[in-house]
Amino acid sequence: FRDKADRRSEFKVSASDIFIIVAVVLAIAIFAIYKLSSRNYKRSIEAQDFINANKQVVPIYVIDKKFAKPTENDFNKQVFEQFNNSMKRRKMCMVRAKVGPQIVTLITEKNVFDVIVPKKTIKVELSGLFIVNVVGVNLADKKKKSLREKASLFTKADPKKEAEKIAKK
Repeated sequence: FRDKADRRSEFKVSASDIFIIVAVVLAIAIFAIYKLSSRNYKRSIEAQDFINANKQVVPIYVIDKKFAKPTENDFNKQVFEQFNNSMKRRKMCMVRAKVGPQIVTLITEKNVFDVIVPKKTIKVELSGLFIVNVVGVNLADKKKKSLREKASLFTKADPKKEAEKIAKK
């Protein structure tokens, strides 16, 4: 039989061994993250191509808009069951609108959601239940400005006037 001291000497781990183990674990983690992100990137490109292929310009009357978690009351049962669990738990931009003779709930992105005004008829690019874009509106101009951006609009002087002042001196 061996002594306890002999057993302990067998299990000594040097700092270089720990460093190698940590490096291997980090390399495996980075590789896994890379593979998952490239797979998600490919899926998003395919989804965007599908949306672009199926979008059509439709006039809709916006009844209401809200930023909330989807419920079975918002969407019909078949559509709601197709949502994955992360979509059911996440808040999303939803627009209740009259498209033709029926009233439906549509999904949109945040920048489009900010432009949409309730109780108005607007033309949108629609792909299934997803509002891709509002036609005839420049979304960059309509985005909400922060307090700092609003203040900077008042403090900025016109460059032509500044140039004239310098030229007069």
